[in-house]
Amino acid sequence: MPRFYFDLSMSASTNRDEVGSEVDSLHMAEIDALRIAGELTRDRFLLWQDATSEDIRVEVKDEQQQPVFTVTVSIQVERAGLRPPYVM
Repeated sequence: MPRFYFDLSMSASTNRDEVGSEVDSLHMAEIDALRIAGELTRDRFLLWQDATSEDIRVEVKDEQQQPVFTVTVSIQVERAGLRPPYVM
């Protein structure tokens, strides 16, 4: 079974996957990367104190640590006028 590495980036923070995971196929690695990106996005919204723009990235590498693909979720806040941010 091939091993893939899932490096996570959010804002200025990066978490490199040094161990990797055995995954059935490249297609399953892509599904895992999409799931991870979705979970990071959900967690970011739950913890969001300041509404800022950022990208959440999951870079997937193969057994030789070569990039295979990247999943990116972009969060953009665009305020019209000078309204204060909503308080939740």
